[in-house]
Amino acid sequence: MLDEAKPFVKWAGGKRQLLDELTKDLPEFVNYHEPFLGGGAFFFRLEAEEKIAKAYLSDLNEELINAYSVVKNDVFELMSELSLPKYANNETIFYKIRASKAMNNVERAARFIYLNKTAFNGLYRVNSKGEFNVPFGRYENPKILDSQNLILAHRALQKDELYCGDFSVVLKNARKGDLVYFDPPYVPISRTSNFTDYTRGGFSETEQERLMKTYKTLDSRGCYVLLSNSYSDLISDLYSEYTPEVVYAIRAINCKGDKRGKIKELIVRNWEPQIPQRKLVEEVVASY
Repeated sequence: MLDEAKPFVKWAGGKRQLLDELTKDLPEFVNYHEPFLGGGAFFFRLEAEEKIAKAYLSDLNEELINAYSVVKNDVFELMSELSLPKYANNETIFYKIRASKAMNNVERAARFIYLNKTAFNGLYRVNSKGEFNVPFGRYENPKILDSQNLILAHRALQKDELYCGDFSVVLKNARKGDLVYFDPPYVPISRTSNFTDYTRGGFSETEQERLMKTYKTLDSRGCYVLLSNSYSDLISDLYSEYTPEVVYAIRAINCKGDKRGKIKELIVRNWEPQIPQRKLVEEVVASY
C-alpha cells in the first residue's frame, strides 16, 4: 500500500469514517469515476491501495475542481503561495481574502484552501450569486499549509482526469466493468440540517431523482455503482430495488455540539456482497 493522501479540504459529509464500509466487498473494476468529488477520501484510499488504473473525477463546484487541478499540476507554486503572510489566521485578513475577486488559478486555489481551513466549521457555502458567505471560524491554529499531504495528493492525481460539471458527465466515460461512486449532497434529515448549497442552486429532490435514473443507466450498462446518502424515506424508496444498507456515521456539521453524533446513513450497491467462506460453510452445514 502506498502512503495515503488525506483530503486537503474539509468537506461536509466527508467519507473518511465510512471508508471501511465503502471498501468492503468491492469487486475488481477497470476505471474509477467519482462525479461528486468533494474531499475525495474514497478516491485517495483506493489510489493508495493501488486499485485505480485511471480515475475520472468531477464536481459542479468550479473552485473545488480548480484546487484539485492546481494540486495536480502546480503544487509547489500553491505551497509557495500559501506560505505567504497574507494567509494568516486572522479575522481581518479572512474577510479581506473572502472578498477578493480577480486572481490566477494558483491564487484561487490558495484562497479556496485558506477559507476552507479558517471558516466556521469548515463549511463551503455560497449565496445565490455564487459568493462564499461562511463567517470566520476563530480556530486557534488551523493547518492552512500541509505540504506533506499536498505532495501526496499531487502524486495520487497524476494519471487521472478532472472535470467541472454536472454528475451526468459520468455517462460519457463510464464503461462496463468500471466502478462509479456517487456521494451527492445529502437529503436533509431535518429542516435545520440542509447544508447542500455547495454550488448556487443547491441539490433538490428533482436532482436526487435524476441521479437515480443515472444510477440505473450505469447499472444497465454493466458498471459497478456505489452510492451513499442520508437515511431517508426518499432515498430508501428511490433505490429500494437495490436493498440499501444502513450504516452509522458521526457527523459534526451541526453548530450545536449536543446535536452532533452518530446518525444513520445508507449505502447502495448494485452488486451482491461476497459471503465470507466460513459463514457460507456454516450455512451449508446448518441446512442438513
